[in-house]
Amino acid sequence: MMKINEVSKLTDLPISTLRFYERKNLIPDCYIERDVNNYRVYAEEIVEYLEDVKALLCADFSIEEISMMVNQQMNLSYDEKKTIVEQKIKEIDDIRKQLTKSKKFLQDILEGKAAFQTKC
Repeated sequence: MMKINEVSKLTDLPISTLRFYERKNLIPDCYIERDVNNYRVYAEEIVEYLEDVKALLCADFSIEEISMMVNQQMNLSYDEKKTIVEQKIKEIDDIRKQLTKSKKFLQDILEGKAAFQTKC
């Protein structure tokens, strides 16, 4: 079991962010307990879990979307969670396609092949 400052150091997340995640029900209860002094103590598995949360946030999941998927009280079915993930994959693919087009256009500018001219 670890205190919040240890979790903060291991995950590179500020303590305020960890508390925010708790308020938003982003951290399931199974990772948090209270010690005899009523301080939060965290299971060691929370580090891996929070790394997964950071990966989801980088994939443009919102705090609310992640909370819905991990919150047992929301009672989302596997199929509902699967739909959310599939939609996010589609959004990422769409963004990737647009970025590929943008990168090609920028390369064309540098090579003087694009109709758009700039003094680079």
